[in-house]
Amino acid sequence: MISICRLPLPRRYSLYLLLALLPAVQSCQNASTRTLRPTDALAYLNPDLPVDRRAGDLVSRMTLDEKIGQMTNAAPAIPRLHIAAYNWWNESLHGVARAGLATVYPQAIGLAAAWDEDLHFRMATAISDEARAKYNEFLRQDKHELYEGLTFFSPNINIFRDPRWGRGQETYGEDPYLTGRLAVQFIKGLQGDDPKYFKTIATVKHFAVHSGPESERHFFDARPDERDFRETYLPQFEMGIREGKAFSVMCAYNRLYGQACCGSSRLLTTILRNEWGFKGYVVSDCGAIDDIYERHKIVSTPDSAAVLAVRAGCDLECLNTYRHLKEAVAKKMISEAEIDTAVKRLFTARMKLGMFDPADSVKYNSIPYSVVDSKQHRDLALESARKSIVLLKNEHSTLPLAKTLRTIAVIGPNADDSALLLGNYNGTPAYTVTPLQGIRAKLGAATRVLYTRGCELVAGLPHRVPAAKMRDSALNIARRADAVILCMGLSPRLEGEELKLNIPGFKGGDRTTLDLPKEQEDLIHAIAATGKPVILVLLNGSAVAVNWENEHLPAIVEAWYPGQAGGTAIADVLFGDYNPAGRLPVTFYTSVRDLPDFGDYAMAGRTYRYYKGRVLYPFGYGLSYTNFHYDSLRVTPPSGNADSIRLTVQVKNTGRIEGDEVAEIYVSALEPRTPLPLRAPKPREGAIRSLRAFRRIHLQPGQKMTLHFSIAPEAFTVIDDNMRRVPLPGRYSISAGGSQPLDTHRSTSDYLVTTATIPKRS
Repeated sequence: MISICRLPLPRRYSLYLLLALLPAVQSCQNASTRTLRPTDALAYLNPDLPVDRRAGDLVSRMTLDEKIGQMTNAAPAIPRLHIAAYNWWNESLHGVARAGLATVYPQAIGLAAAWDEDLHFRMATAISDEARAKYNEFLRQDKHELYEGLTFFSPNINIFRDPRWGRGQETYGEDPYLTGRLAVQFIKGLQGDDPKYFKTIATVKHFAVHSGPESERHFFDARPDERDFRETYLPQFEMGIREGKAFSVMCAYNRLYGQACCGSSRLLTTILRNEWGFKGYVVSDCGAIDDIYERHKIVSTPDSAAVLAVRAGCDLECLNTYRHLKEAVAKKMISEAEIDTAVKRLFTARMKLGMFDPADSVKYNSIPYSVVDSKQHRDLALESARKSIVLLKNEHSTLPLAKTLRTIAVIGPNADDSALLLGNYNGTPAYTVTPLQGIRAKLGAATRVLYTRGCELVAGLPHRVPAAKMRDSALNIARRADAVILCMGLSPRLEGEELKLNIPGFKGGDRTTLDLPKEQEDLIHAIAATGKPVILVLLNGSAVAVNWENEHLPAIVEAWYPGQAGGTAIADVLFGDYNPAGRLPVTFYTSVRDLPDFGDYAMAGRTYRYYKGRVLYPFGYGLSYTNFHYDSLRVTPPSGNADSIRLTVQVKNTGRIEGDEVAEIYVSALEPRTPLPLRAPKPREGAIRSLRAFRRIHLQPGQKMTLHFSIAPEAFTVIDDNMRRVPLPGRYSISAGGSQPLDTHRSTSDYLVTTATIPKRS
């Protein structure tokens, strides 16, 4: 018997020949009476028809049970309609995750620290190449399970508003503009450039106003004022939809203004579809529909929760409360036509992935498995790790270290932990390079590299060696060394998604303090007391308050969770084979006492845009082994039909070695923004300043480059009393430089400041 359940149809295959084969394929049909008949046109199999017509035709042939079955992430096969089983849940935050071998890039927060849109696009393209290659191989093996599909629950573009949030490591930091720019590049790289077919589908998440605490995410009601909602929590999603063209959105667990995000028609229909023109599908976070009735208690039954979500615009559920939709239809709580709308969106996605078309018509089907873990992708992982590293302090040019040192001590719980390099939502690399391994590989036989763990990450975790013994060993090798490299920080075991952890400094995946754990601080103090040069290398996914270390240690490097090649990249920076140029995508505060309550989603007092106090290291900060000089800042205000401001500035490498520089453009209103309350208990001020453009460039010693920027008109607007974005004419401070301006009126060697008057639009 011939089976056409998985038979590839050549281009323009004759439907008559296909229909002639139907009597021989009874094994592909289920017991339903709605089987294909020779009179059926089979429009959904015709690749020349518009995809919306094809999806509508396919859904019209399905039973109610079949439709509902397709609305959960583990969608079953419908053989009689040539529909293969498909699992919508896959992950690719910084490499294809949870599906075996894959290239693993730095964690998202580290990628954000690179401030490099081109790098981000190239990395996302490499990820999607591996994703398609793996999918093609899974199909050859007739596998359709979890983490084997083409629809990815990435990127996470929530705002990292508070450093205590354990999942902040998955984001691109605290700024909506930086997050949005990187999101656009990630989405484009993931979804590909074919005008008809997606390579994969990107899902922007978690929509919306979702950023901890982890322990409250299933029942918390976020209520930021309308300006914060529109100016901080939505812009990066809008950029991802309008410019990036993301075809999938994941709604969040929490409530927003009393409505469950996955049951919010304001979020999923009014804003997403009506305002932004979104044409794709919405998927729930996993278990979020259960939350609607079990924890938010907005409704009391699962069928009511399912109806609320579908009506609001949530087309696909991760998990299975939607199975109750059948009883809801029977009770006339929802119509089958409303279910059809959701299912059509889902099959539109699958058709745009090429799943119902001849194999040779989709160019991505030819991507070979050999791209997985290819040399090109390994090289890209190393480039990404190098570019993510931020030099926080380098007193007296302590770094780079000389490769001729006779003895180096490498100490710390993060010095030789390969799992830590990978962060979370990660794949399985063919190899990893820890900092210890990278340093040893970097140095020749003439240099002795001594290593000991020194201490555990934190009290409350199992200790493999008595603490006193580890400390004594660390002090012993430190005294024998010419220089000491301390690898400290955090771990995905301590910060992450809803962890079952409650120890000093950490609760449920979140942090309760910004300090390094006491065990690490005590060891750092003791090693520093030896008088040896000490370089602190931090590996972590969120900001840490290393106040004492900043005052007493000569050099500090932030390496994040740097991916499979992290140790090589760290060694390259420490010993001068790579000039660091990363910039902080988050503010490093001095203490948790600097911050408002973690559960308060108001932005006042948070992030560089609204925090007025002293910080340890500001957003956008990062040092280099060379120097750059900014000159000739020119700003051209809009005129005629032009809405954008044009800006040019010259950057020159005035040092003796080549290196990257990140030029950052900030805008600040010099006149108060209209203090309309907009549901806030009292009027508040606008942002102190906001990032509006950036570019990472490479300059040789003495080389000068003129950079051109265009600042979008949105930079000179305000949310009015009707929740509309309207122009705000007046005087603005505009700065260009290698860091955030700390004075909106004064130029320095690090940045230039000028003013521009934005006229009232006619």
